[in-house]
Amino acid sequence: MLKTGFVTSLAVTFLFLFTLNLSGEDRQTKNKSGKPAAKGSAQQPSEAAVKRTRDTVKMLDDIYKNAVVLITDKYVNDEEDFPAGSAAVELFKRVGKTGFHHVRLIDATGQPYEPKNVAKTKFEKQGIKQLKAGKPYYDEVVIKDGQPYLQAITPIPVVMKKCVMCHPHYKDAKPGQPIGAISYELPIK
Repeated sequence: MLKTGFVTSLAVTFLFLFTLNLSGEDRQTKNKSGKPAAKGSAQQPSEAAVKRTRDTVKMLDDIYKNAVVLITDKYVNDEEDFPAGSAAVELFKRVGKTGFHHVRLIDATGQPYEPKNVAKTKFEKQGIKQLKAGKPYYDEVVIKDGQPYLQAITPIPVVMKKCVMCHPHYKDAKPGQPIGAISYELPIK
């Protein structure tokens, strides 16, 4: 348990430092003239900004998924150990508190480990449908409070036999079938 907490703390620290000033600019939305956008304006982001944000999602997705696999491989040996999925949920809560981005672990099987880990928003529900239909990634650009955001969702398949210790219903999952997903929301800069 102590080792998992240490790994989680290291991951949060790394992500905080990495996202502290990802674009090299301040966090205020700017218009094409370089001046701050008017509060409440619904300025559409540039294609370059959307691409940068998609690349950031892909990088975060790789980090988060590798962290879960590493925690499972090194620290989850029986049902009494702290589950890697629970470590991910805690990590995601802490990352969300930084304000840099929001991330959630959600179920795609209809049998969530925790009842709160279900698709809640229209985007998440549509994203799960898309992933279950075979898409490897799904996203949408939305404007919230005048700020553009990228909402993205990526699949989580069963990648280790240890997964069935906590999720026996994963035993029959086909290779590559999404049993869960990671839902992201990042500001587009």
